[in-house]
Amino acid sequence: MLKIAWGMTGAGHFLAECVDLAVSLEQADIFLSRAAVEVIKMYRMAGRLEKGAHPVFPERSASAPEVGGFYTGKYRLLVIAPATSNSVAKFVHGISDTLIANLFAHAGKGRVPAVVLPSDVGETMLSPAPGKTVTVFPRDVDLANVEKLAAMERVTVVRCVEELKACLASCL
Repeated sequence: MLKIAWGMTGAGHFLAECVDLAVSLEQADIFLSRAAVEVIKMYRMAGRLEKGAHPVFPERSASAPEVGGFYTGKYRLLVIAPATSNSVAKFVHGISDTLIANLFAHAGKGRVPAVVLPSDVGETMLSPAPGKTVTVFPRDVDLANVEKLAAMERVTVVRCVEELKACLASCL
């Protein structure tokens, strides 16, 4: 069975829903950026990841042997959800200095489709933070990078968890 590589970055927006969705997919390998590890602990969600029977690869360096799976046919899809504005900017500008950005680059080089759920998808958003809800005002540059990402070949940008679920249903 071909697997899904699921990368998570340090975004709190959409995090709970993405963790739950990733662990519900039995064929997902989960990759966590350093910031994702920190944020998952802050939001007290580590237990949710541990409930699944999925391999979890926390970032220890900018690469991992599993990245080679995009060339060997191990992975049929890359999902990055949630994706911070920092990660989206790296994807758009070809910077591969983190595990998640490296996954994105190698999926593209291996012609494996990617689905990305950016955390900054609207001009004003209410976002969960530990113990409260905050109002977030994404910058113009962040919104412009989301549009550039959406124009990239073999990349699908979804703007909410419901779109992500629909996209996965059509891909799986």
